[in-house]
Amino acid sequence: MNESPRTLPPEALEAWAATLRTELELPDELPIGLVLDLARDVAAGVARPAAPLSAFAAGLAAGRAGGSPDDVQAAVDTVVRRARSWEA
Repeated sequence: MNESPRTLPPEALEAWAATLRTELELPDELPIGLVLDLARDVAAGVARPAAPLSAFAAGLAAGRAGGSPDDVQAAVDTVVRRARSWEA
């Protein structure tokens, strides 16, 4: 059986981000580190399956707010702050 790795080396992640920028017609920069930190904080504070949902929700919120880097940061900050105080 030929399984793909569950982690990507940094250069593969950069290549994937470049592909997404092209396919989705996104700006030149995707805040990879910011999104990975969000996923880490949500996975640790809420649950692992909540991480991709939270990243998607933060992206939607940032886009609706205008999509600037500040909008992205504000949406991520909101999600992370909530995840750090989460009590199910």
